[in-house]
Parts: sequence; C-alpha cells; structure tokens
Amino acid sequence: MPVHPLIKMVLDSIPVSAEKHKIIPEEHRKVFNAPVLPVEQRVKVYDVEDTIVSTPDAEIPVRIYTPDNREVYPLLIYFHGGAFFSGNLESHDEIIRPICMESGYKVIAVDYRLAPEYPFPVPLEDCYNVTKWAAEHREELQWDGQNLALAGDSAGGNLVAAVTYMARDRKEFAVTKQVLFYPSLDLDFTEFRYPSLIENGKGYFVESDQIAEHNSFYLLGGADTHHPLVSPLREHNLEHLPAALVITAEFDPFRDEGELFAAKLKQSGVQVELKRYEGATHGFLGKFTHLDEYKNVYKLTSEFLRS
Repeated sequence: MPVHPLIKMVLDSIPVSAEKHKIIPEEHRKVFNAPVLPVEQRVKVYDVEDTIVSTPDAEIPVRIYTPDNREVYPLLIYFHGGAFFSGNLESHDEIIRPICMESGYKVIAVDYRLAPEYPFPVPLEDCYNVTKWAAEHREELQWDGQNLALAGDSAGGNLVAAVTYMARDRKEFAVTKQVLFYPSLDLDFTEFRYPSLIENGKGYFVESDQIAEHNSFYLLGGADTHHPLVSPLREHNLEHLPAALVITAEFDPFRDEGELFAAKLKQSGVQVELKRYEGATHGFLGKFTHLDEYKNVYKLTSEFLRS
C-alpha cells in the first residue's frame, strides 16, 4: 500500500534541500528531544518518578512509570532511540506511558549516556547496568521476580538485542522478553545489503545516505561494525534468547534488518512475533499512533508482554 495519506502530508511539508548538511549532535538533539504532545495530553499514568541509578560506571537518570497500586509488578526496561546520539527521558515519554498502562508492567526508562561524548560501548554498558540494578533491587521496585522484559525503538532496539546477548552470556540476570520497534541492527554501511535501504532510502524521514554519519558518532574510537554487540544481526548464536516481538514499518530503511533478525531468531528456536505496519515510516510510534491504522501497536505490545 502507499504511505498513509496523513504521513505523506507531513513528509510533503518538509523542505527539500539540495545541499547535504553536516549533522551537529547538539542541534539535532534540540529538535529530536522535543516531545510531540504536551504533558497534559499524554496518557495518564498512576505514578511517574525521576530518580538516579548508581552503576559501577556512572550515575544514570531513569524515569519509573507505575501503572496502578498493587504489591508486585512485572518489569520492563526501555531504551530510547535517537541514533545513539539523541533522545532522553522526555523524548519518549509519550511512547512509554501507553505501553505502561496497556501492559500493566512497571517501566523503567533509561537515560543512557550519548555519543559522541560517550561512544560504544558506554551506552550499551549503561543499559546493561541499569537492567542489572533493577534485577538486584526486587523489593525496592516491587518486582515480581519473574518477568523482566526489555524494549526499545530504532537504536534502542539495537541496545535491546545486545543486552539480551550480554545477559545470556554473563548470566547475572535473566531477560524474559524483548520488544524491538523498527530496530537498527547492522551498523555496517559500507554497502547497502538490504533492499529496504534502497527502496525506502529517500523521502521517508530517515535518509539512507545519512545513516552512516548518524552511526559514526557511536562508532568513534574504531568500534568493529561486525561485532555482534555493535551490529546484533551479526551474531551467529541466537539460541537461548528471550521471546521477541519485532515491529517494522513498510517505508523504513531499517525494515529488512528487523525482519531478517526475526527470521533468524525463529530459525534458532526462539519464540517470535513479527508485525509489519503497512503505510508507516520509521519513527511512527508517538508521532502517528493516534491514527486508526497504528493505534493498536500498544495493544499488540501489551498482549505479547502479558502472554
């Protein structure tokens, strides 16, 4: 199907520049980190608390969303997107609120340190360390001790997959489920190996010829794009990983990476649900989930988490 007409209206309103502009992280963050909806129009949550998690490496800000008043909760740790150099607790607040309320999970959003100031592996280690902290603070968080899920969008989906590998191999805690929204899973852009990078490479919010520059901030210091903790799609051993829900968008350059990852997980015996949203583009959560065609993404996510 074609791009959703209301999404196309937004795409058509974006000025087209003949010149390529160098990405300046500080300037990009000013735009990306601004939420679409004012707080009074966002989904109401029983309780929202900002706090600091002390890890061996840093003090990491987190935001804890509690859906209701009860004795114990399943836990979901959320890693925001933003190409590893943008995004914060505020940029994804309007996405996390409905996930919390629909699923009944207590959600911890992680404000991990960003590239280029903190390139790989710092953001990944921050996400791992906050997840480990959550698993070790069962009473404080009122965690049920059984359900510990991870979720993330775009670059955050990359971090989700990488943390599941680390958790499996280090055996310090067990992740029970993973949710990846239009994930970026292969950071090697020396060639366009996936058809969606060409088919959806221009005019759909994310431009394929700019992705390498986006990733360059995370890769500062010579990170190996073939390493599975950098490019999770490169991992050969996908056994003994948590059940996965992979959400992709039809007009997304990253579409084929997410769908190939889902297929490889399934081939390795992992329980997988894959859903492609037709007519949608990268980043449709929050921006376009008010549309009838996409509003059920939160219901689908919550059903997977509760199943």
